[in-house]
Amino acid sequence: MNSGDVRPVMPPVRLPSDADLAREALAAPLLARAVTLARWAEKGVPVGAGGELLSGDLASAATALGFEPGDEGTGLAADAWNFAVDTGLVRVTETDDGDGEDDGGDGDGDTPAGTATAGDELEQLTSGSPADVLDIWSDGVEAVLGDAATPTFEELLGSLPGLGDALSGDGEIDPDSIDLDALDWDPDEEADFLDSALASLYLFAVTDEAGQGVSLVPLPMVAAASVLPDDVEELSEADLDELSAAVLKLDDRFTTLAGTGLLDYRPVDESVLADAGDGTDTADVTGAGGDAEDDDDMARYGLARLTPLGLYGIRRRMLDAGVDAPALGELAEADAGALLSALPYRPEAMAREEAELWLDGRDPLPAARDLLDAARGDDPAAPGRRLGCQLVLSLLGAPAEPAVRAVLDDQQLGGLARVWLAERGAPDVPQPDEDMVYWLTIDTLAAQLAAFDSEDEAVELRELVSGLAGQHSDFFERAWRTEHPATADVLEAVGRLHPDKQLAKQARRAAHRSRSREQ
Repeated sequence: MNSGDVRPVMPPVRLPSDADLAREALAAPLLARAVTLARWAEKGVPVGAGGELLSGDLASAATALGFEPGDEGTGLAADAWNFAVDTGLVRVTETDDGDGEDDGGDGDGDTPAGTATAGDELEQLTSGSPADVLDIWSDGVEAVLGDAATPTFEELLGSLPGLGDALSGDGEIDPDSIDLDALDWDPDEEADFLDSALASLYLFAVTDEAGQGVSLVPLPMVAAASVLPDDVEELSEADLDELSAAVLKLDDRFTTLAGTGLLDYRPVDESVLADAGDGTDTADVTGAGGDAEDDDDMARYGLARLTPLGLYGIRRRMLDAGVDAPALGELAEADAGALLSALPYRPEAMAREEAELWLDGRDPLPAARDLLDAARGDDPAAPGRRLGCQLVLSLLGAPAEPAVRAVLDDQQLGGLARVWLAERGAPDVPQPDEDMVYWLTIDTLAAQLAAFDSEDEAVELRELVSGLAGQHSDFFERAWRTEHPATADVLEAVGRLHPDKQLAKQARRAAHRSRSREQ
């Protein structure tokens, strides 16, 4: 079956308002520190060729953030400064008399090449809209994601064959002796790996029965979803090696990302990292060797989840990449056709909530008319729209009755109109004729079959069609004559899925007769 529409790749996500998300973004450590440094630099700060703070000013920046200007403090200050530059909170202006190259200074990287001052985006954070804040935050996240997907020079050299030949006698690396083509690093592959891990976290969140984003996910589970095929039943030694490497890589990448507010992350325990450094079994790094016997022990291997802000950020990136990632409530202002086209592909509870949000504030009678008009059609997606229409109409009471009664004689809508009236105990509901009964049956099956598109749902599909023939002894003999554009497709699906081989054969024969009739 083909509904004619592309089924959403991701389940719908529940997001806070833009105002709440903007407050979360402003409270994220990296953005909050970047704002502090942008204000600290308002009168101008000399910077290097890449816009980086010079060593003396970096120590001052650490102090401005309340850190001790040691390795950790200056590292945090450098990260915040980079975030400020990447987001435009700080504007770098190059000096007119230099191009940033070494001019014979002391060679410690402290040669000024420009001046940094507060950028226009700093004012946007205080006077702009929540959307402005989220745009600035998103720009910074993109930069951090790019950095997180880029391995350090030491990581690259660690996989370089013949590294010993590149070392001089004093242990310094001789760049001229390094074969860069031999580096085991593909930037696209690294970016795809991180995107895949974040997409896995997103999917875990939107399918979390405890509530979106509530449960922390073990890092080995995220890594497995990113690097192992879905059909792996038992991990081989090679699988464990790959999974172990992925866990360690994600531990580093997620630690880097945590400051953006994108995710909550509990790093891999130092004892696990120490075991990995000692060359112990890879299972000790992944928790796959049976040592992680309870939740507390599994936490040693790292735990992660996207924050609400993270769900917003990853969804935004998915939409930019062309992925259909719906958000609950986004259809509230849409027309009836857009609503009905989307509802069949939403989980039942979310479809109902989406319908309630659409109806909120609308006059029931005009809303019912709009819904029924949108439900008409002979296109492949029309049965799904009618199924969605039944759901939304079920939320409307007596004020919608005139619109429903007006379509009682409509071939496409008369059946669902009778169902709606009968469920409310309305008087004077005309009995449907045989043609309408069969037409409604085919239409409903067409809509439900179109909503399923994977082998994982084969059981539900079989249950859907298994009782069909039992309702009428001559169902297939009569069904193939039904004037519905999906009749042959539905009968073929029944023939493919019905557990009773004899009835399945009857369905296939009926489908063939229906197609012959169409010709």
